[in-house]
Amino acid sequence: MHIKRITIQGFKSYKDETTTDPLSPHHNVVVGRNGSGKSNFFAAVRFVLSDAYTSLGREERQALLHEGTGPSTMSAFVEVVFDNSDNRFPTGKEETVVRRTVGLKKDDYSLDRKSSTKAEINSLLESAGFSRSNPYYIVPQGRVTSLTHAKDSERLALLKEVAGTRVYESRRESSLKIIEETERTRGKISEDLALIEERLGELDSEKEELDKYRTLDRERRCLEYAIYSLEQEDVVEQLDEIDIRREQLVVAVNTRQEATSELERQVGTLEPEIRAAKQALEMLSIDREQLASEAEELARARAQIESSVQDLEQDRTLGRDSITELRRTVDGLNRDIRKRETELARATADYEKAFAAETQLREQFEIADQQRKSLLQKQGRSGHFSNKKERD
Repeated sequence: MHIKRITIQGFKSYKDETTTDPLSPHHNVVVGRNGSGKSNFFAAVRFVLSDAYTSLGREERQALLHEGTGPSTMSAFVEVVFDNSDNRFPTGKEETVVRRTVGLKKDDYSLDRKSSTKAEINSLLESAGFSRSNPYYIVPQGRVTSLTHAKDSERLALLKEVAGTRVYESRRESSLKIIEETERTRGKISEDLALIEERLGELDSEKEELDKYRTLDRERRCLEYAIYSLEQEDVVEQLDEIDIRREQLVVAVNTRQEATSELERQVGTLEPEIRAAKQALEMLSIDREQLASEAEELARARAQIESSVQDLEQDRTLGRDSITELRRTVDGLNRDIRKRETELARATADYEKAFAAETQLREQFEIADQQRKSLLQKQGRSGHFSNKKERD
């Protein structure tokens, strides 16, 4: 594998596209006057193959572009063509073309005329031996002179670095660290596995308990279902009994309603009799009061006549005729008094009968009214439910 051809355009002093002749697979020497672009030629090679031009800023990219008279250069590219006859690059082609294009706002790579990423290019170069950890495949100007003046320890370090032993040691240290970390991780994993196995044992026991619980729970649900079924049957029977009682109560209520209607009718017929009895009682009371007042007047008149008789008996000078007349008058008054007393006694008896009849009628009325209220109250309780389903 060797560099077969290099093409440069717009890079530093190379404004126009410049392509080298086919290079030798052994040694190639670049000669020219000062300012002819020898350093820029090697800078172009390093621009593609080394890490000297990574993470470029805007000003650094501007410095890589050609600056001269005429229109300004907006982008530049460097293309390196490798002879891949020995298949160092795993592309399967005789030539491998690596190009890098830089501009004010871009920094792109391409591989075999196809767009690629910087990571893919670095991986390809690593596979061909261009190791980033051993950058001595490009020896810049002044490096040989500094090597001749270096100390033995510095030359040894440089030889180790060129030979790759330092890379091996650094990788060995990193590998040992990885091994230690792996061992620690393995120990933690072993501990976690022990905890997991212990937890699995606990879970197995819990699973057995859970199975027992599920079995007992199924039995409990079956028993509860059986109990609920029996209770439901009892409730249905009770509801049937309640329906029968309700029908009986409906019949009784209807009977009571008929009785209530009959009592109301009787009360309606008794009320006029009660009013008539009250009126008669009032008339008898008035007659009694009148008779009592007349009896009192007659008693006063009798007392006056008796006093007059006594006066007349004392006064013997009076004639016998006047005495006889007075006695007849007294007898008539006595008869009137007895007559009035008889009428008073009769009126009192009629009054007492009427009062007793009124009391009896009033008691019958109160009893009928209480029965009517009781029946209405029972009828109101039965009216709380409009149908059987709502009552259930």
